[in-house]
Amino acid sequence: MAEHYQRQSPLAHLALEARALARPETAGVRLSERSFRGQVALRGRATGRKLKGAVKKVLGVALPVEANTASENAEGRQVLWLSPDEWLVVVPDGREGETIAALYEAMSGEHFAAVDVSSSRTVIGLVGRRAREVLMKGLSLDLHPDVFGPGRCVQTTLARCHVLLHQVDDAPGYDLYVHRSFADYLFRWLEDAGREFGVRY
Repeated sequence: MAEHYQRQSPLAHLALEARALARPETAGVRLSERSFRGQVALRGRATGRKLKGAVKKVLGVALPVEANTASENAEGRQVLWLSPDEWLVVVPDGREGETIAALYEAMSGEHFAAVDVSSSRTVIGLVGRRAREVLMKGLSLDLHPDVFGPGRCVQTTLARCHVLLHQVDDAPGYDLYVHRSFADYLFRWLEDAGREFGVRY
């Protein structure tokens, strides 16, 4: 893993901060990068009380056991359901190591795994009244508010790219977790898909 001062976002070359000044507030969608989030892959038995208790104690968040759901607390710590025995834990940048250590201490003697995967993905934020329509151009999921709303997440393919899609609010706002090697492609695809509605940064 690179030293902290050597890290560079996979979308740094797009100079999004500078471009943000030139876009109208009337645009239908807003694109951003939410870089450097602490991400921990967590594996274990959801039926085990100890895992649920450890997650609640360490993160202050309930372990989501219903498929395609996510939990979050006021400090922004999140746990996203990936499969019956796998979750993505999202914590503030730099807190991954202490989170993993605390989980191992709380789960002493239990069979589970917690691994720092922060460098493998970045997060693209997509927000705005036309955000749902932009996403529908590249995936086959039903994103109607009655079936997919805030607190829902799903692993899917968007524009032939594997993503973890998390709806974070009613705006609607979405976080798209994408692997570094696909980040530039997906950002540019979203830009193009949103052009008819107006895009700001």
